[in-house]
Amino acid sequence: MHEEQKPELEQTLDQIETLAKNHETREGASSWECVLRSRQQGRPGAKLFIDLICDSFMEMHGDRLYGDDPAMIGGVGLVEGRAITFIGNRKGANLKENVLCNYGMSNPEGYRKALRLAKQAEKFGRPIVCFIDTPGAYPGLGAEERGIGEAIAQNLKVFSTLKTPILCFIIGEGGSGGALGIGVGDKLYMLEHAVYSVITPEGFASILLRDPSKAKEAAEAMKMTSYHLKEFSVIHDIIAEGSAQETAMRIKQTILRDLDVLCSKPAEHLVRYRIKKIRGIGEVSGGKEWWQPLLEVFKKTQSLS
Repeated sequence: MHEEQKPELEQTLDQIETLAKNHETREGASSWECVLRSRQQGRPGAKLFIDLICDSFMEMHGDRLYGDDPAMIGGVGLVEGRAITFIGNRKGANLKENVLCNYGMSNPEGYRKALRLAKQAEKFGRPIVCFIDTPGAYPGLGAEERGIGEAIAQNLKVFSTLKTPILCFIIGEGGSGGALGIGVGDKLYMLEHAVYSVITPEGFASILLRDPSKAKEAAEAMKMTSYHLKEFSVIHDIIAEGSAQETAMRIKQTILRDLDVLCSKPAEHLVRYRIKKIRGIGEVSGGKEWWQPLLEVFKKTQSLS
């Protein structure tokens, strides 16, 4: 390595280390900062939150059709004497676990396992809590051959009509159909620095802006942060982030508070409300100021001709 390259390399390593250690939360974080924080290695995931929230947890495996998908965790937990079915995307805490869990990208058997557990919960009258943290469903050849699109579509259909309360929490990345596969519920919450979008900023920049380097501008234009989605009424509320224990306790309080209300309602009322909520997403009233930044980004792109 040339001597003149060492200072630049050391500076880059310092920047990476600073980013990895930066757990400070603030409402004014940019969209791109939220994207980076949602992907941060070591960020608390579904398994950790389940362990911190539940008094005991029994994990269940397999979809009874093909196999078990480690990228999707599911089982029954006890929370202050209440039995709850937990389902969540699972990422790894290190490189070995990342590879084992496919970086949180589930195959069809993962979504079919989630569906099996959800139907089981409905049968035994248990509420469902979903933790969403995935860049998207796995796009590999095997996943396509085994019907990843059909598996997600089936989940969307069944979750929308399940006669039991469903709470969904986006705890990191909420990406594309992979997030929607377990993201249909009576209430949807986001952690402060989570993101939720139809595509990654890199994908948006590559496909629509024809320039992968414009990922930061794409993130701002996509309005994918918790504060944007709360403003558009896509989510119900934002949960502030602190330490893993503090965040887990806030999630636990939200779960217990909401289930006290939802479990007292007739199942038919829950389904009607859930479907009405889903159909209402995307209805925007008022001016068009919110999409002006998107138009500005497109103006800066080169002609496609």
